[in-house]
Amino acid sequence: MPPELSPAQLSALYDVENQWAEDDDFFLGFVNEWPNSRVLDLGCGTGRISLALAAHGHSVVGIDPNPGSLAAARGKRGAEAVTWVEGTSTRIPKSEVFDVAIMTAHVAQAIHDDGEWSRTLADIHRALAPGGRLAFDSRDPAARAWERWTPTATQRRHILPDGTAVETWMDSHQPAAGVVTLTEYRVHDESSVETETSVLAFRTEARLRQDLGAAGFTVEGVHGGWAGESVGSGQGELIVLARKPR
Repeated sequence: MPPELSPAQLSALYDVENQWAEDDDFFLGFVNEWPNSRVLDLGCGTGRISLALAAHGHSVVGIDPNPGSLAAARGKRGAEAVTWVEGTSTRIPKSEVFDVAIMTAHVAQAIHDDGEWSRTLADIHRALAPGGRLAFDSRDPAARAWERWTPTATQRRHILPDGTAVETWMDSHQPAAGVVTLTEYRVHDESSVETETSVLAFRTEARLRQDLGAAGFTVEGVHGGWAGESVGSGQGELIVLARKPR
């Protein structure tokens, strides 16, 4: 057995770990408020929400920097209805104008560099039509989710479609205020441990509002849960809805 999981296996593992859930229902419902929209899905991953939006009649561009994730997305049923682009917000097609932009699955937190975050919001603002809307989710730092990302609390066993068994767990620490380092551990041959470390930004509601305003957006609302709960309600989310003024 290879010492590391292949890109295809990593994408399969992501899909096994991340099934359709209430956050997907929220973003699908958000976009469906405008039938036949032109949609930008930034950080589309393996394409779960992009494909669902295309199936509902929207014109979708899915962008992601991970070639393995995009390869998995392109191999799924209905993938031909989506335009897939490898890269970040700098690769948003200049010829396209969008009605709606989304960043799901807390992808906004993976853009941890402040300069890159500001550039991302500016790129999205530029790509939206006047009156176009943006929605994304970010974990509320007040909920301190990283304190629950421990090996004991997160250990799981998964079976991939090819039959590979993978044990996973996570560990984290906070090296500085507003930043959390997350390490994911994977074992699939009962001997070697494969690790992947990422840095996540935990921005407050006030910071997100400030950054969106600086990029030219009007914030329409921030929810604390997927059913529209107030911030601090216990779900630990900051679900941001913003608009590009007309």
